[in-house]
Amino acid sequence: MTRNIHDVLIIGAGFSGIALASRLRRCGFERFRLIDRGNDFGGTWRDNTYPGAECDIQSHLYSFSFRPNPRWSKTYAGQGEIHDYLTWVAREEGLYEHAEFGQEVESATWHEEDRTWTVKTNTATFEAGIVIFATGHLSDPRVPDLPGLGAFKGKTFHSARWDHEYDLDGKNVAVVGTGASAIQVVPAIADRVASLTVFQRSAPYVIPRQDVIYTEAQKRMFERVPEAAQGFRDFLFWANESRFPQRMMVPEFLKEVEAVAEAHRRAQIEDPVLLDKVTPDYTIGCKRILLSNDWYPALQKAHVELVPRPVKGFTEQAVVDATGQSHDVDCVIFCSGFEASELPVAKRIRGVDGLRMDEVWSRGSEAFGGVSVAGFPNLFFMNGPHVGLGAGSIIFMIETQANYVADAVQHIVERKIGRVEVRSERQNEFVEFIAGRATGTVWTSGGCDSWYLDPRSGRLTTIWPDMMNRYRSDFGRFEPDDYLVVAEPHTVAAGKTRHH
Repeated sequence: MTRNIHDVLIIGAGFSGIALASRLRRCGFERFRLIDRGNDFGGTWRDNTYPGAECDIQSHLYSFSFRPNPRWSKTYAGQGEIHDYLTWVAREEGLYEHAEFGQEVESATWHEEDRTWTVKTNTATFEAGIVIFATGHLSDPRVPDLPGLGAFKGKTFHSARWDHEYDLDGKNVAVVGTGASAIQVVPAIADRVASLTVFQRSAPYVIPRQDVIYTEAQKRMFERVPEAAQGFRDFLFWANESRFPQRMMVPEFLKEVEAVAEAHRRAQIEDPVLLDKVTPDYTIGCKRILLSNDWYPALQKAHVELVPRPVKGFTEQAVVDATGQSHDVDCVIFCSGFEASELPVAKRIRGVDGLRMDEVWSRGSEAFGGVSVAGFPNLFFMNGPHVGLGAGSIIFMIETQANYVADAVQHIVERKIGRVEVRSERQNEFVEFIAGRATGTVWTSGGCDSWYLDPRSGRLTTIWPDMMNRYRSDFGRFEPDDYLVVAEPHTVAAGKTRHH
């Protein structure tokens, strides 16, 4: 097994890892290694290859400000195009020479005596003075633990681990879930299957997807006039930022967006029974608002059935719904989301005195600014707790964090600091701020059960309950006063590799 020793170890090669690694290189810092369990850059957009996979934030905003792409094909890019963009950025930023793939993290352990982290993967051991987890919330698929699932003799897979070898043509298929993935999967496969049964726990709010194919003339304009592309990006940013008051339960804003969703439903559905099934019973914005023009038409196909009940279990040949009714199927596709309320890596991270992070987070995940956790020195998160968005582009938040963490890395390395740990009182103040801002918002008062809330405490742990600009104002730069700092350097030397 190889043992690698580095100043900085970045774990995760999706948007967050790419943003941070690019920022470090642009600052002239090269002494880092980036690892990922996959086989390339891309993260979520590498792994989610299901039919119909597209983004629901406009392409020109859902991309890096430091690497604009003037040649996006349309308003909302598809999975393949986004993955190509990310690998292009990684190449242009010179990140491949810093990367190792096929590295599944099994444990990360802090050693107080020499102020280093040991990260063990399936094939190697890495030691680093500073570790950054850029693994995100949407990396580990969640498959519900339901009775009889192991006995089901048909095919099963999660949308994020799509089995492209399995032929859906002519099969009787069940889709479990009606969230962001399902509303893309169902229209994409409906015409291929013999029958399609869709199981819905709660109806999503759906609004029209205003997708525009960019002409060659428009692409050339964005290429030749970068100011035009930047101006368009700015317009998209403020259009998304202006949606935040909806989340604050301002009645005028809620009525406006609810009217759009209702008009969309009624324009596409005439059957009153189906219309009742797809009408949500909670406040709009409590869960993610979805964009689709073909979701409702797909549900009205003769061989498609929407079952407005959750799945209770399985038999050898069937899915059993909450009323006990059996639905015979050949294949079950879980569009059931991800392990999002707590970062999946938490159970693998041990900090001061061997304390496991998931134990610290027994009442819900929390981190100062979404980047630092008391009791876990020299460790940072990208896209950690509290920084998800109900409206806007997460890339803006990721770039803000990349600047913050890169500042921290430079501060630590240049001053030969051995240990930095966020002050517990600063973390507590931040968590109290989040709780205060969350009070009265649609996420906590909208009457739904969403992955934005921790299932144990009911606290809002994944969403930033304020404007994106507020986050950049508060966490645009690393502030050493927020941390306990020990000046003596750690004992890890960069650039050495040895085997054992």
